Amino acid sequence: MSSTTDPRGFSKAFLTANAWLVYLFFYAPIILLVVYSFSGDKLVGRWGGFTLDWYRAFAKDDNVQGALWVSVQVAIVSTLVSVVLGTLAALALERFKFRGQKVFDALLYLPIIIPDVTMAVMLLMFFSQFFNVIDSVLGLTLSKDISTVIISHIAFNISFVSIVVRARLEGMDQRLEEAASDLYASRWKAFRFVTFPQIIPGIAGGALLALTLSLDDVVIAQFVSGPGSTTLPVYVFGLIRKGVSPLINAVSVVMLVASVLLVMLSLLAQRNSEDKDQKVNDENEDDDQEVSSGSSSLSEMSIN
Repeated sequence: MSSTTDPRGFSKAFLTANAWLVYLFFYAPIILLVVYSFSGDKLVGRWGGFTLDWYRAFAKDDNVQGALWVSVQVAIVSTLVSVVLGTLAALALERFKFRGQKVFDALLYLPIIIPDVTMAVMLLMFFSQFFNVIDSVLGLTLSKDISTVIISHIAFNISFVSIVVRARLEGMDQRLEEAASDLYASRWKAFRFVTFPQIIPGIAGGALLALTLSLDDVVIAQFVSGPGSTTLPVYVFGLIRKGVSPLINAVSVVMLVASVLLVMLSLLAQRNSEDKDQKVNDENEDDDQEVSSGSSSLSEMSIN
């Protein structure tokens, strides 16, 4: 049944055409990228027949495989650390009151607000000054490597994980935690058996989001990476400087598919958590209705 506020006539046709133009603007470049990744011609924008040679070249290229392995290592380690720290930060902000809480909350959002280039320059300056201090105090000569990339990705992934977990904590019924405390459960047991099982979907969503952001990062990784720690996006960006080849199309499609799968898994995890919350709320409402109806029946019986 259509609503009275639904567009009709010219307005409906105009909004529909505008929506299709927006979709075309977003997805036409992606479709062209996927199509020409199967082209047999060495020129990027010319069709030369269907082939899988560029994907075979991607699988056999040692430099590409090395960059891919670096990206996987950085993404896994940075995701694991940022999930732990981001979850702890979300719990601290949502379940505790402490001095400087608002300042900490504001600082936690900075990596999301500031541009990537600004954060990359700050991290580069930090590592340069830190390496100079270590060299002057301990006499150790340090340089940028895979560890600096991991630390940089942890720095911005904590914020994204914390936001997702905080959203999950805000939608959680705190009466369950209060009930556990009333039953003489310690803070650790209440967290382990009540809070943690309910925020697992939020933690999983934050982890998948952090993994996606780490695999897709170019700007920050380019500033803080050193010899032997080049990630796959940075390597692809370097190939474009030398000249665009169909191999870049194949690598880009592989990265695109991986990112889309991770985002879909994150959305599914969040949707499942929302469905479970809705189911629990419906059950609680049914229980409340049964209790209220039983109370009213008892009241009528007592009156009679």
